[in-house]
Amino acid sequence: MLKYTVARLIMMIPTLLGITLVSFVVIHLAPGDPTDLVTDLNPQASQSAKKRLREIYGLDQPIPVQYWNWLKRLAELDFGRSRAPDRRLVLDKIKERLPVTLTLNVCSMGLILLISLPLGMQAAVRAGGLFDQTSTVFVFVCFAAPSFWLALLGMWLFGVNLGWLPVSGLGSLDHAQLGAWDRALDTAKHLLMPVTISSLGGLAGLSRYLRSNMLEVIRQDFLNTARAKGLPERTVIWKHALRNALIPVITVLGLSVPGLVGGSVIMESVYAIPGLGQLFYNAVMGRDYPLVMGGLVIGAALTLVGNLLADLGYAWADPRIRDTAFK
Repeated sequence: MLKYTVARLIMMIPTLLGITLVSFVVIHLAPGDPTDLVTDLNPQASQSAKKRLREIYGLDQPIPVQYWNWLKRLAELDFGRSRAPDRRLVLDKIKERLPVTLTLNVCSMGLILLISLPLGMQAAVRAGGLFDQTSTVFVFVCFAAPSFWLALLGMWLFGVNLGWLPVSGLGSLDHAQLGAWDRALDTAKHLLMPVTISSLGGLAGLSRYLRSNMLEVIRQDFLNTARAKGLPERTVIWKHALRNALIPVITVLGLSVPGLVGGSVIMESVYAIPGLGQLFYNAVMGRDYPLVMGGLVIGAALTLVGNLLADLGYAWADPRIRDTAFK
């Protein structure tokens, strides 16, 4: 197991390099120039000033040279400086907003798992019944409704009309003056609506995956054998059927790991939450190459880690995979 994990981690290095190379080339081949955002808004900016900016940013060098210089800085975990007016370090910007985005998406993922697993399992066990039909209608409505529309609807209903929840930000105006418990409660109130709404789409998809897999598993002969041995129905479903039905679900969860960082752009934009999704979106719009590359590196690394976690999850769920792959 350890040998396999180490080998996969080593193989992730050339894969990550390949992703960064393609991303770097594609970004720099896009139409336009980052200096246009500075010079076009200044009628007094001359061509020599634009040329000087290109030299400062290193854009006058060939793309292979630019990539090599960026890669050398990356080896030292130096993503460079943002080309926004504040000229802050990219790593500092990411560190500043990372806890916000992780909190939002980890809470969403936890809520999805908490609800979708028992929902999908019970829908499969009671297939064709009232619970199955009701849950099917509910999850398909959640899956079909656009998340930005649900976010605006939630703001209008729970924030404007009923006044139960705040509609923007992470804290009230007097957040800094509150005690520790009151600050935590205030933050929870601000996160409740975006976390709940952002969970609806994932909840619907994951519960359908699990229901479909459970329907296939509960028809297998080994479950009838377990029942014939006198095992309680709860043990048959929760221990044997659920574990075998989790393998495709683990794939979905592994691919969801990158979303912990960049998967909340809509919620962060609608609710004015200062997270990484909003930061990277603004970086793309502003052609902030160092910040965009920083986001892409983090997203690529999380994707590779998610694939590794999915493989390890397969081994946990299916001993046959563990016996063949982890020798």
